[in-house]
Amino acid sequence: MTERDDSVVVLFRGGRLPEWHLLDRAQRIDFERQHVDLMLSVSERHGLIGIHGYRLLGPRGHWERFWTIEFPDLAGAEEWMSAEAEPPYGRYGFYDYTLARRGRPEGLDWLPRKPEPPVAPGAPGADPYTIPPLSADPSSIVLLAFGGRHRGSGPVDPGKHDKERWRHMRKVGLDHGLLHGEVFRLMGASVHGEFAWILEFPGLAGAEAWIDAETAPPQAASQRHDFHLARRWAPEYFATWPPGRGG
Repeated sequence: MTERDDSVVVLFRGGRLPEWHLLDRAQRIDFERQHVDLMLSVSERHGLIGIHGYRLLGPRGHWERFWTIEFPDLAGAEEWMSAEAEPPYGRYGFYDYTLARRGRPEGLDWLPRKPEPPVAPGAPGADPYTIPPLSADPSSIVLLAFGGRHRGSGPVDPGKHDKERWRHMRKVGLDHGLLHGEVFRLMGASVHGEFAWILEFPGLAGAEAWIDAETAPPQAASQRHDFHLARRWAPEYFATWPPGRGG
């Protein structure tokens, strides 16, 4: 996966509506096939940089999965969001989109990046047009964290505050074997805050320690938080989606 400073990331909270499960199996398979073909065509046309899915440990209403879908520019993001809701598959989905840029604050260069799963051309599962059984990866826990500073409040010296916060969070990451970390800056005001974090740990203890550290006073007094636990969703399959990665 190649990152670009000017890329646009679609942060997508999605799920299926109850009506989806009332369709017979043949209809569901047919609609899924059409949907994957459509989204792969958008991916190829606009140079998808990467797509990563996460399944919540427990759904929040119709919200079951969180996705990051990255394109070189806004045109790809716009077409993706339009195609996603296109019938027939799109009639049965829950959609909540936020556009973002990759965040690279000073002091977070220590965040580890997990390598993409290898894709061997011609190997079983290497063709994104062939949908294998999909499942969550049980080998790690992912913390999805949303938030930012409360508007109208904050420390007198936010730079000093951030340095202390990052130093504290780095220790948590090192102590608990942080596997992967990403930060996204949301484009425009959002009910979800200013930033979205994806933090992957070997087990629940790391996610708990991160939450405890982020919500501990006095540093947390000016921050708002929204945390969700998840697993990576079918990472080997979605690694085949960017152009040139699969069959």
